[in-house]
Amino acid sequence: MALKVKQRSDYTFKYNQKLGRHGWLRLTPAYSVKLVSEIIDKIPSESFILDPFSGTATTGLVAAEQGLQAHCLDINRFLIWLGNAKCRNYSVSELDDLNQRIKRTIYQCKGLIDQDCWTPNIYNITRWWSTHTLKIIAALRQALVSEFGEPKEGDVSSLAWVAFCRLVIETSSAAFNHVSMSFHEQVTRYEVEQIEQLYQSILEAIINSISHPLAGKATVFYADSRYSVSNDMKYAHVVTSPPYPNRMSYIRELRPYMYWTKFLDTAKEAGEIDWQAIGGTWGVATSRLQNWDSNEIEWSASLNRIVSQIGESENKNARLMAKYVEKYFYDMYLHFDNLRHNLRDNAVLSYIVGNSSFYGIPVKTEKLLEESLHQLGYTNIGSNVVRKRNSKKELFEYCVYATWKEF
Repeated sequence: MALKVKQRSDYTFKYNQKLGRHGWLRLTPAYSVKLVSEIIDKIPSESFILDPFSGTATTGLVAAEQGLQAHCLDINRFLIWLGNAKCRNYSVSELDDLNQRIKRTIYQCKGLIDQDCWTPNIYNITRWWSTHTLKIIAALRQALVSEFGEPKEGDVSSLAWVAFCRLVIETSSAAFNHVSMSFHEQVTRYEVEQIEQLYQSILEAIINSISHPLAGKATVFYADSRYSVSNDMKYAHVVTSPPYPNRMSYIRELRPYMYWTKFLDTAKEAGEIDWQAIGGTWGVATSRLQNWDSNEIEWSASLNRIVSQIGESENKNARLMAKYVEKYFYDMYLHFDNLRHNLRDNAVLSYIVGNSSFYGIPVKTEKLLEESLHQLGYTNIGSNVVRKRNSKKELFEYCVYATWKEF
């Protein structure tokens, strides 16, 4: 019997776009502030929350907004920088200083437009921005570097760089009308005054969004969530949304931001990050699957059956995708296994995940993760359907939950 569940756009990234700090930069896989709030509302005020898949730091920021403490983890240093910028309070004196320095930046930009300023190593870059627009954006970037230096942690200049990232994407020909990027047929030519006005209006909106100080505190750290966190913290709640096994590059939408801020230099580096990311597929992250193998874990009969069915499908990529699915659940098993070291007795887990389908073969992510949790000794395991994901009748989002008992 088919589930009768609504799509609930308020449970997606679309809900976040006009919510202050949450809407600074768009990222399709980001899950909804509303959904996180509903989970966190049930958590006692003294609890310490962990989000092992921070992304755009939605969990950490919601926790901080509600006066709670949170640690967030990610392997993408751009997202760590962005998350910490979003979860930080800024003083009046810092913002006054920022505004004065931005005036100098805008003035410097005009004198740099005819110079040979640095542009990132993005393939076919004029598909993104016209040659004329590129010169202005590159000049603005050079002026920001002259005034503030490259993006760095814990500095008010992060706001200036976030505004620059937003400017870069809003002046591009990229279209965000589905989960991955496409391009408009024509690139738009922007003049100097238009770029300056747009940048200043974006920065003003960002500064306005931080007018209310955060009552709690959230910090984002670098970590590979497949392995134990190198601290002695014991967390009472885990609230997160890991990648789904849907063969999507979790760095694709971030690449323009990361190239322009020098968190990324080459396509090979992008592939390396996707290889580390659970469920990532980009460049070497796909090619390395050819030689990947794991005989370490005795899988459930249901996962073995799904992997075999995908591998035997009549498609040239069938065996590769079978490995992709197996590696996804292998990595998630490692995560659940090593997570136990950092959980308090009776710690509660809430994971927002989506199911998938490969060549018509359903991959019931929620059930397979439940099996891994049961295999590793978690209790009170189950899942609830959250929303219908798109027009495909078989795709849903779930909240998988469990409890960890030490004894």
